[in-house]
Amino acid sequence: MEPILLYGFPSGSSMGLVAALEWLGKPYRLCRVDMFGEMREPSYRRINARVETPAFVTDEGRVLTETMAIALWLAARDSHNRISFDPMTPEADRLHQIMAFLNTGFTGAFSPLWAALEMETDDPAEKALLRRIGSEAVIERHDRLEEMIGETEFLVADHPTLADAVLVGVARWLDFHEVTRPDRWRKLAALRGRLERDPAVIYATALEKGEPAVGTGSCRGHLPLAEVIQRFGT
Repeated sequence: MEPILLYGFPSGSSMGLVAALEWLGKPYRLCRVDMFGEMREPSYRRINARVETPAFVTDEGRVLTETMAIALWLAARDSHNRISFDPMTPEADRLHQIMAFLNTGFTGAFSPLWAALEMETDDPAEKALLRRIGSEAVIERHDRLEEMIGETEFLVADHPTLADAVLVGVARWLDFHEVTRPDRWRKLAALRGRLERDPAVIYATALEKGEPAVGTGSCRGHLPLAEVIQRFGT
């Protein structure tokens, strides 16, 4: 069977993994998950008890969660090094280093901003505090990423890799939360522009919005969440 990526909307970090599957060029299926609706239903815990996306059903029917675990599964099957590199090479080390930074401190810096947005109580002072803490953390992590960007067209190479996939779904949160202008970071803004013009990213973004899109043909279609839970949920 083809592996299945469960990706979230709106503005899910998992959008980048859809692009990565397109770059990889091997058959796969998708399952689109409403993070403010379907994902909150008790049945979703059968797929991911932490109530998060992405989730991934392997070609053997096993469920993987966590972005890094899914990315490493893809890298292990990237026989032509389209989105990763040969193990034991400096490029592989840099790929893993940047992915780890993006998936921990960079993504985590947005947590106070999401908490402020999703607060059930209307406490302006608490929301303002969360937004201040989150904005400061996001700016600091963007400063560090700007320092890490080298001379290649993309994060690790002159073509997109898994590192770019991990970045592209999260980088747009800067705009969503209106933290500051993206052009504050020259290299990162240029990189984001290249990624946002990439056909695989355009395809993934359209799917996330529920719009018609034409990709490489590697995607074999979408499955309903209820079917994925019934077949593969624990």
